[in-house]
Amino acid sequence: MSTTQTPAADSLEWVQIGALDAIPQLGSRVVRHPDGDIAVFRNRQDEVFALRDRCPHRGGPLSQGIVCDRKVYCPLHNMGIALDTGQAIAPDEGETTAFPT
Repeated sequence: MSTTQTPAADSLEWVQIGALDAIPQLGSRVVRHPDGDIAVFRNRQDEVFALRDRCPHRGGPLSQGIVCDRKVYCPLHNMGIALDTGQAIAPDEGETTAFPT
């Protein structure tokens, strides 16, 4: 597997990363994985989401972005990404891998 490929979300195994309180509200925690880091986010409603920690546009670390409702905004250029799907929010285009939580 090359470094640009990512495994399908269903091919990964569950990993316990800790209690809900271990993820800051309106923030994230990074889980290291050999195939690429995964950012685990928690919003104000205590919903938890997991995305590949890489913006589809410039490769920025989404874990350092701003969480708002069910979106995260890339710290490099403010591209909006839906936390539940990994899809860019219009007018932006692209997607990152979303993982089940």
